[in-house]
Amino acid sequence: MTAHTSKDPLHGVTLEMQVNALVARYGWDRLSQLIKINCFKNDPSVKSSLKFLRRTPWARAEVEALYLDALHDEVDVTPAEPAFDPWANSRAKH
Repeated sequence: MTAHTSKDPLHGVTLEMQVNALVARYGWDRLSQLIKINCFKNDPSVKSSLKFLRRTPWARAEVEALYLDALHDEVDVTPAEPAFDPWANSRAKH
């Protein structure tokens, strides 16, 4: 039996997961600058944001678009070479 694969990048991703990911990535202050809605500006919480976004299709579309952009912007943060640490030798235990 083959597993169902969806081409929709939001398949299986709830609105709550999207809001939590955006808050973790940007924080409430930056998120309120990127998407200008009051639930991100005045006393923000995930619960109040979800309530508003579920009733407001244009705002939900903005959140989904930002979430998708954030997914595409993610790059592997592991550098090819380790970063230079000038203090590495001073902390070495002899």
